[in-house]
Amino acid sequence: MKTAIALGTFDGLHMGHRAVLSQTSDFFSVAVTFDIPPKSVLTGEPQLLILPDDRERRLKKLGIKQVCMQSFEKVRKINAWDYLEILKRNYNPARVVCGFNYRFGYNAEGNTELLAGFCKENGIEFVCVPPIEKGGKVISSTHIRELMREGNIEEAVSQIYGGFGFTAPVLHGDARGRTLGFPTANQYYPEKLVKLKFGVYISRVTLDGKEYKSITNVGVRPTYRTDKVGCETFIKDFCGDIYGKEMKTELLHFVRGEQKFESIDALKNAIINDVKLLD
Repeated sequence: MKTAIALGTFDGLHMGHRAVLSQTSDFFSVAVTFDIPPKSVLTGEPQLLILPDDRERRLKKLGIKQVCMQSFEKVRKINAWDYLEILKRNYNPARVVCGFNYRFGYNAEGNTELLAGFCKENGIEFVCVPPIEKGGKVISSTHIRELMREGNIEEAVSQIYGGFGFTAPVLHGDARGRTLGFPTANQYYPEKLVKLKFGVYISRVTLDGKEYKSITNVGVRPTYRTDKVGCETFIKDFCGDIYGKEMKTELLHFVRGEQKFESIDALKNAIINDVKLLD
């Protein structure tokens, strides 16, 4: 069976990524990607905009028939030409598609010029998708990460296919929110996800298939400090025991940075003002 393979990390599935993926629709489409962005492995910094399982679901929602989620650690030392031979042997491509800045192989020695030559030599159609701009700037996952670190979550989310969020179990907290009159659902922020600007976000949660408006604090709680990045979410118009349940939390709008309060009353007043934004 002839295939069209799309090559790339596809983290964020932004317009540039979707332009690449759209070029595979004439054949059995295969996305060849990585579980973790190579840059994240090389730098040790969390980079993901979409967790791997969620990214696979979104790729298939975009019409991709097969997703090959490679381990970068297992292929990083394969030279560029051998890597292409492996792709040819495994997927029998009639067409290969990538973005303008795609690199591959040991020490990123492979580029679109080498890929074009390989395809020509093997009778494979090659499509290189040019950059796509928004507001005079090339759309890229790197730029989206920068936006998120700055707290510009709305602009970042507008570029991520399916939005930004995660699904994680609700944990037992210290019940401090309940004593303040605003019980919260507590989750750990996934370690592999991109670093965010700590603070309060308008959010949306999904529980048992139902969506709720919510307010989420992401950070280490400077007033009652913790060592691990967590998310505390107040869910509007919800009452129930959800400990241990899987909850999807999506961040929509940045409200304010994380801050240390001098008193319980000051903290409570800030929470009251945050929650009013949901009205």
